[in-house]
Amino acid sequence: MKAAWYDRYGTADVLEIREVPRPEPKDDEILVQVFATSVNTADWRFRASKFPGIFWLAGRAMAGLFAPKKNVLGSEFAGRVVARGKNVTRFKGGDEVLGFSMGLGANAEYIAVSENSPVVKKPASVGYDEAAATPFGGQSALAFLRDFAQVQPGWKVLIAGASGGLGVWAVQLARQLGAEVTAVTSTRNVDLVRSLGADHVIDYTQADIAASDERYDLILDTAGTTDFAQAKRALKPNGIFLPVEFGGREIWQALWSKLAGGKRVIIGVSSDSTEMLDYLAGLLESGEIRAVIDSHYPLERIADAHRRVESRHKRGSVVVTVAPQALPVGRAA
Repeated sequence: MKAAWYDRYGTADVLEIREVPRPEPKDDEILVQVFATSVNTADWRFRASKFPGIFWLAGRAMAGLFAPKKNVLGSEFAGRVVARGKNVTRFKGGDEVLGFSMGLGANAEYIAVSENSPVVKKPASVGYDEAAATPFGGQSALAFLRDFAQVQPGWKVLIAGASGGLGVWAVQLARQLGAEVTAVTSTRNVDLVRSLGADHVIDYTQADIAASDERYDLILDTAGTTDFAQAKRALKPNGIFLPVEFGGREIWQALWSKLAGGKRVIIGVSSDSTEMLDYLAGLLESGEIRAVIDSHYPLERIADAHRRVESRHKRGSVVVTVAPQALPVGRAA
């Protein structure tokens, strides 16, 4: 099978398409023919060994101290079950699925994953490309909003970086949780975030988040565009600042603000689960949320997909098409 392979850290040029053995599913695994996958922020960080701040050494140890432990990147996938292990009960051959591989390996024509991993049946009304664009950003946004911040109906929530791979999901899911959502984005993305359900939009090229008299229960920073000192001016007395990207400073602020009370910093690392993915699939099927796709690239151009993600200017997800079924009718990669 074809797979996007890398065996050293560096620029996107280290990626190449190789023929590698097709995996065989273990007793508790399904083998999925991948029709669509993605490149997300985690992928380019693993490929380039660009782990933020104090987490560089831990990230490098996890990825491989001297060379990558996993030669095929990719965590998001959508496709069809073509084989299963003898103990698998949740899926059968022919099932259309979307999933998240915590062991990577999705940037390939086939992937074997445990039936107990975050993988669910794909809604029939959702394209393979949309399905592959969902797990990473969708689960992350759900974890930060529902589980870490515990957003309640009626909260005023500000989302900085609202047009990115996590931000587009955060806008929609905050609305689903009953919040009044203010999205912060650039001029060219104002219409996009409004179409996702943002109640208010701040164009950061024209205004600062603290310039108005509005105060928020939660400020979720998805892209490292602000800090606690700035956020405090726009928070309610017991408001929460939740940075997706954080370092030693934010860890200290989270500890101190918890002891001091009042405005506080909360940090967390998003988790992935079948429950979360099933919840998202249900909302996709009902049309209550939708994937936002920045661009499509064929597997052969995965290096270009990495460059697009690394630019930090994408809107939503960058999808890699592995088979023609992944593309909407009439659209070319």
